[in-house]
Amino acid sequence: MVAAEKQQFNIYLPAALIRRVKHASVDANQSLSAFVQEALEEYLRTLDRQDGEES
Repeated sequence: MVAAEKQQFNIYLPAALIRRVKHASVDANQSLSAFVQEALEEYLRTLDRQDGEES
C-alpha cells in the first residue's frame, strides 16, 4: 500500500488543549502528527457510524 501524500494543516487551538495533546502523544509513544491523525480518523469513524444509525 502506498502512503498518501501528506500536507501541512495549520489550526488554532487553546494552549491547554495543545499541552494535553502533546503529553498524550508522548504517553502513547507516537509523534504528534500520528497521534492527531489517529484521533481525527477515529472521531470521523464515530460520526460515520452515527450517520449510519440515523438512516
